[in-house]
Amino acid sequence: MTDCNIMIQITDKIYLSEDELTFKATGASGPGGQNVNRVNTAIQLRFSIPDSNSLPEEVKQRLNHQAKNMINRRGELIIEASRHRTQRRNRMEAIERLTRLLQKSAVKPKKRRKTRAGGKAREKRLRYKHRRSEKKARRGPVSGEDS
Repeated sequence: MTDCNIMIQITDKIYLSEDELTFKATGASGPGGQNVNRVNTAIQLRFSIPDSNSLPEEVKQRLNHQAKNMINRRGELIIEASRHRTQRRNRMEAIERLTRLLQKSAVKPKKRRKTRAGGKAREKRLRYKHRRSEKKARRGPVSGEDS
């Protein structure tokens, strides 16, 4: 790698240093012919959420919740990319997927406001329930001399 520290823009205020990411090349399955058995083109990206200085605490918490299936016991987010035939493209895809995930986690969810149904809506619901119960009550056993 180079000495240059590359910053990845997540939002207007959040930037992630590429130094916080760890990449590992692994063998990929899928297309590539015989070459796929000899070349490690798949990329595994690891990002330690607890050790990150770039992310605010609330973003870390939302990320832990949203990506819980991609996080190991040590708190590392693991993204595997193997769609492309080259390491470079798989690496770029892994970074893009991480960026999208972090952007999604950076959005503060809207606070839910409790709402109540209006009077007309309640009235309409009760009328519907009453009609439905009458309909079902009429479905009782048939009394007659036919049976």
